[in-house]
Amino acid sequence: MMSMMLRSPPMTRKKRTMRIDIKPLSVNEAWQGRRIKTKKYKEYEKALSLLLPKSYKMGKPPYHVEYNFGFSNVLSDVDNPVKLLQDILQKKYGFNDKDIQSFCATKEKVTKGQEYIAFEITSVNEK
Repeated sequence: MMSMMLRSPPMTRKKRTMRIDIKPLSVNEAWQGRRIKTKKYKEYEKALSLLLPKSYKMGKPPYHVEYNFGFSNVLSDVDNPVKLLQDILQKKYGFNDKDIQSFCATKEKVTKGQEYIAFEITSVNEK
């Protein structure tokens, strides 16, 4: 059984950050058995890989990533496509996503047919 303790972090400025002392659960730990890629995901992975530039300069790890998604459906969760995109990017550009120290994901409403993905990967040490 997991124990949880709720405590606020030391405040250095006015923030509403809450700290919950529980080990974060990974996606790998959340599902039982093997996850199989769907046909739709395989097609998406192939299409996106072909659309991405052959190389992308990002400096040395650790990294910070900015994701921006243009969704035609306002009900889309901003974090839903992050892991899929991250896995495709690491496969394409040969980095390990464990080296991503931080990320920010934003979304905007766009007209159907105008959906997009934008990202920027930067070295935390070169900011």
